[in-house]
Amino acid sequence: MVETFTTHITPYGLDRNVFLYLPDDWQTSGRRYPVVYMFDGHNLFFDSTATYGTCWGLKEYLDAHPEAIVVAPECNHEGNRRLEEYCPYESDWFDGIHGTGKQYMDWLVQELKPWVDAHYPTLPDRAHTAIGGSSMGGLMSLYAAAMYNAVFSKAACLSPSVRLCMKPLTADLHNAKLRKDTRVYLSWGELEANSQHQLAEYTDNALTVARILTEAGAAVYPYFQMNGRHCEADWRRQLDGCFRFLFGWN
Repeated sequence: MVETFTTHITPYGLDRNVFLYLPDDWQTSGRRYPVVYMFDGHNLFFDSTATYGTCWGLKEYLDAHPEAIVVAPECNHEGNRRLEEYCPYESDWFDGIHGTGKQYMDWLVQELKPWVDAHYPTLPDRAHTAIGGSSMGGLMSLYAAAMYNAVFSKAACLSPSVRLCMKPLTADLHNAKLRKDTRVYLSWGELEANSQHQLAEYTDNALTVARILTEAGAAVYPYFQMNGRHCEADWRRQLDGCFRFLFGWN
């Protein structure tokens, strides 16, 4: 089942809709569940709320694998605010991005997560806490895995927009103190690029990030999706491989 509620993002002074997935029997099962915090919650569960009319199909997938709770705030749809919220650095892209991703992550870790843990049957420890997203959300998930590694042991980074900020991102990854049980799923798609040159750039960026994380001790699953586009329909096709790698589901 998917619930929605409104939360207040303190650093921005804004209310925001949150999509919350719960196994149907969560109130009677007596179980506690791992939690995945995700970005762009409006794109995950329902075509009717997805920006481009097609969602990830995450509800159907989790209904068949009722093993986790997912907490997914909607993004800011105003102007370039999504880019600002989902970028942890300054960037020259898109006429300049003043990234506030650190403020967003501090709010998620210090306010949203404690509230969720207090109201739902979660397994709140690091070993059972993951983060995930695509595109800018994938970038934020990489950043969170490195800079908030004491909170998140797992990260799903689908088509992360690393080229917007490779230099500061890789610097942070090099300096990160990753625990050895860190697991990162990192993907990119063949048809996301407009040329072979651009595809080579995307591949090099992804493999560079994967190498740095691996050298830091993380287990990384780099996945190149043949015919993969930068869209929800193709991220949907990765759900099973991603969740099985992160959580070891059968």
